[in-house]
Amino acid sequence: MGVFLPGEEQHAEEHLSELRRLAETAGAIVVGEAVQRRNTPDRTWYMGKGKAIEVAHEASQKSATILILDNDLSPAQARNLEKLTELRVVERSQLIMDIFASGARTLQARKQVELAQLQYYLPRLKRLWSHLSRIRSGIGMRGPGETQLEVDRRIVRRKIGELKKDLKGIGGRKKREVDSRKDLFKVCLVGYTNSGKSTVLNRVTSAAVKAEDRLFSTLDTRTRSWKLRKNLDVLISDTVGFIRKLPHHLVASFHATLEEAARADLLLHVLDCSHPAAAQHIKAVDSVLEEIGSKEIPRLLVFNKADLVDDFMEISDLARRYPAHVLVSAKDGQGMDKLKDRVCANLLDTYTEVMVDMPLSSGRLSAFLSSVGDVIMSRQADGRHYVTARVPPREMGKLRELVVAQGALIEEG
Repeated sequence: MGVFLPGEEQHAEEHLSELRRLAETAGAIVVGEAVQRRNTPDRTWYMGKGKAIEVAHEASQKSATILILDNDLSPAQARNLEKLTELRVVERSQLIMDIFASGARTLQARKQVELAQLQYYLPRLKRLWSHLSRIRSGIGMRGPGETQLEVDRRIVRRKIGELKKDLKGIGGRKKREVDSRKDLFKVCLVGYTNSGKSTVLNRVTSAAVKAEDRLFSTLDTRTRSWKLRKNLDVLISDTVGFIRKLPHHLVASFHATLEEAARADLLLHVLDCSHPAAAQHIKAVDSVLEEIGSKEIPRLLVFNKADLVDDFMEISDLARRYPAHVLVSAKDGQGMDKLKDRVCANLLDTYTEVMVDMPLSSGRLSAFLSSVGDVIMSRQADGRHYVTARVPPREMGKLRELVVAQGALIEEG
């Protein structure tokens, strides 16, 4: 069910469709859907009381046990709604975290999800202990629920502290790992969940990364080398997919994993251009990138899944709004050469153009330029060898040393 406020109504169908997909990914069988449009959320139940009773009646008829909401409620609203409907209420954030938990494979991913879940549940423990309210009061029976609740809160707070400490250590190692590659040009794949990022990675690197038609199939960063052309190599990383209303606790917990995106030289924003909500997906990704501090990093929009577009007039408006894009199909390879050329252009923009005037005997210097640089022009005249090339920043120091040692002259553009 979704409760939609003013300005959200036009996307109600898309949002419920996505919620259904999330529910099915988590293993639920969806037996019904409901929508309510309101000016403001109800303070007690979030939705109106009448609507809640109507939903409870339909759920009873269809033997449903869970009410999954596209909204995040306050702990009190969720508790009141469960009492009124006699259904277990699962909020959108809970659902996403549950999917993350089922997909976490590495120690880091498991700790990140556990931290996010504990931070989410800490203010909601009272709701989880609501069954204790059925214990009768009396001598020897006073306050067991409240006592256990406080014990649980202390346990959860201690566990949160331990996980933060562990993840800080992992984050430090991750940061050092990323810093160790600071001299290399780093490309990072970002995008809405199930947009085809892993398929793009497989296509350009032959990485054989598991790519599924499933939400959040990638939770861990994978980094591979991508050879663009001779002497032009970059590192390319795949990251966890983003989604509308991605829970803040998850973004914070996965900050170490998202370090690749925060420190990239170029972001490839992979978009499923065949999706009817593609424009909303772009906004959702932009929002997360801003949250992790990657908003100012150069970005190239990659319109993926072109093979699923029957009529390109359907995406003409999107193409006009975002003219600086590349249309590809990572599945069949369409447009991938153009993508490679665009990444090459971004890489070469970071290079320094040099013109080296050297003696013909300077074979070592000539070989160095050929091996590390992108040679634009090479000619010999009047007993001299003239080479114009673009050289990566990390090699400029070595080049200057060779120029002095070989008795050459250099002009940097």
